[in-house]
Order: sequence, then structure tokens, then C-alpha cells
Amino acid sequence: MGSSYVVIGDGIAGSSAAETLREQDPDADIRVLTDEGEPLYNRILIKEFAKGKLPEAPIAIHEEDWYEERDIELSLNTHVTAVDVEDRVVLTHEGEEIPYDDLLVATGGTPGQLPVENSDADGIYHFWTFQDARGIRQRAEQADTGVIIGAGLLGIDLAAICGAHEVSAHYLMRGECWWRYAMSPDGAEIIHNAMRELDVTPVFGCNTERFEVDDNGQVVATIDDEGNRYDSEFVGIAIGLNFNTEFLQKADIELDDGIVVDEYMRTSNPHVYAAGDITRFYDVLLGDYTQNGAWGSAKSQGQVAAENMAAAEPTTEFRWVTSYSITHFDFPFLSFGHPTEGDRYIERRYSDTEWRRIAIRDGRVVGGVLIGDLAPQNTLKRLIRQETIVDGHEEELLSESVHEESIAPAIEG
Repeated sequence: MGSSYVVIGDGIAGSSAAETLREQDPDADIRVLTDEGEPLYNRILIKEFAKGKLPEAPIAIHEEDWYEERDIELSLNTHVTAVDVEDRVVLTHEGEEIPYDDLLVATGGTPGQLPVENSDADGIYHFWTFQDARGIRQRAEQADTGVIIGAGLLGIDLAAICGAHEVSAHYLMRGECWWRYAMSPDGAEIIHNAMRELDVTPVFGCNTERFEVDDNGQVVATIDDEGNRYDSEFVGIAIGLNFNTEFLQKADIELDDGIVVDEYMRTSNPHVYAAGDITRFYDVLLGDYTQNGAWGSAKSQGQVAAENMAAAEPTTEFRWVTSYSITHFDFPFLSFGHPTEGDRYIERRYSDTEWRRIAIRDGRVVGGVLIGDLAPQNTLKRLIRQETIVDGHEEELLSESVHEESIAPAIEG
């Protein structure tokens, strides 16, 4: 008889882990538990659905028969309440006790709530699940005015959704520019101008004080900390995630704003692994613990975790240079690696819609942002993977026509 595996979470991390476990251990008993009501869907495409650009059909990745064909038991609408790591048992809200030999936790997070008055009013949305996207699309189709809060990668999706539905919106940001930890004001101004073309007005140095509602509990306006009032029939909030680790509070597993795992995706308990944006993982390329919620990273983490779960001893390291692209504007945008983890940054603007910023740490490229020209990404990712020392070669890194064949001799020679 094969091993018994339980996977908590059916996002791309959990689903790819289950598939890999079946490949690695054909006789295993594999069960996937998820509190969502539908199998794996494409989180990358739900923003296009919310913009009204796609119907629901292309969003789904797996139907329930996909699991049946692979002899993987899928339990939808199942909430895990606790994990007993001593007896290796998962407990659910229905009182079921599910034994495991090895467990993978891939539960992701829940959008952070804004702690202000009326933040739970009708018309205020957080963007994370397919169900969220359905509500956002319906509301945005009806609204004339809106407000976006949260100057990050999910916030820019909400801004684009407003633009797609011709919602005149204000984008409230605490800092001096959008995604201030990865962008400088110079590069971010390209994004700001693109927002303005969508009738989304960026507002900087701004904190939300409260929301106004009508007699029916519908949001009608957003008030900032200086008393400015913004009409907003639609409000989108994206201020980060609270990681879903409540059911692990009594388990002897190290937590630190997520689940701490090593380069094998193994937690402090040898029979419990974790994958996806819930992890604070040891990145062997960065040489430090970090977090990353990108789709490709989560998929790779799930595969790595599963390979190590099925092995006698873990040997497969997580080595991945992630990337995240934005396609909302007339120009392309791509972040790669860890664009906020540098100890210094170099950047250059080439035109009104072309800019490059590279994060360097301990003399090595660790990430960056490209706007307009994405051609350098392969060279820069290769330098990350090879852990190449680039000190003294900043000019080559910022060369407008940088390509592998031109930069490699300068660095390696």
C-alpha cells in the first residue's frame, strides 16, 4: 500500500503538488481539501474576467473529473479547523479526522481588511477569489465613480477594471508613488500617466479615514485623513494578505507572517510541507528568507514540495526566478526576481514609456522592473540564476540594447 498524503488548498500550489505526488507515487492515497466551492481556476485571468474581457468558461483549469481521472479525492467546501502533528491527523469543520503520512499546506491568505468606519459596506470589494471577481464586475458595470486603495500589483488590477468599465476613479496611495518599494517616482510616473488615460487619478500621501454610506448601507464616498471627499459607488481595496494559518496555532510549526520553510519547502516539522504565497521560504539564490505570491513561483513550490514528500529524503531545492507581468496598458510591464530586496538600485529611463530598474544585493542581481522593453529579462534572470557578480558592470546592465551575447562577455571576461 502507498503513502497517504493530504493537501490543504487547491490553488496552483496545492493542485500542482497533488499532480506531482500522483506522478511520483502511483499507489499513494491523495486527498485535496479546499474551502472554495469550485476546483482550480486561473487567478491570473480573473482580472480579465472582471474587466469584462473574458467569459467565465476560460477561467477554469480543472473540472472535478480531472481529479477523478488521477485518483485524487477532492473535497470542496471543506474548512480545516486544526492539524494534530503528533498523531498526523487533519481535522475538518464537520468533525472528520483525516490521517496523513505527509501533509502539504497551501492555503494562501485572506485579503487584509481596512480598519476604518464602514469598511464592510456594500460596494466595497477585495480582489482575491473568482467569487470576488464576479461581484467586482457586476458592481463596476453599474458604477460611475470609484476609489482604489492599495498601491501594489493587485491595486493596479482594480484600477484597470475601473478603466475598462468607464468608472471615474481616484487611486489613493500612502506613499509618493505607485508600488513605492519597487519603483522610483520617475519610473512610476509612466504608470501614473497610463492610469490618468483610463480616468483613474492617482492621489499620493493619502490615508483613508472612513467611508460614507447611504440609508441602504451602500458606499457612496471615501474620506481621507485630510477630510477630502471622493465620490465612490465602487471601492476596491488591496492592502495585502492575512495568511491562513489559524488552524496551525496549536501545531508545533514555526510561523513568521506565514509558514517558515527551508529550500525543500519543508516546515519545522519533517512531515509537514508548505507551498505558495503562504510560505516564508529560504531562497537559495537570494541567500535569505523571503515571500513571493506569483503564479509561477507557487506552481514550482508545489512541485518541489511534492517531489520531496514522495522521496525518502528531501533533495530537490526550490530554485526559481519568478516574474509578474501587467498587460493593462499600451506598453508592457514586467517585474522579476525580488525587485524590493536590493541593497542598492540602478535605473534608467529611455522614453516616455520605457524604463528599467535593477535591484542588486551583495554584488549580484536579485530582481528588477522593466517597462516598455522586456527583451533584457532573459539575460537578467540568467545572471540571477548563475549568481553572477556584476559590480562594475552597471553601464552594461542599463545599456538600451542589452542582450545576453553582449553582456556576458563583459561580465565573464
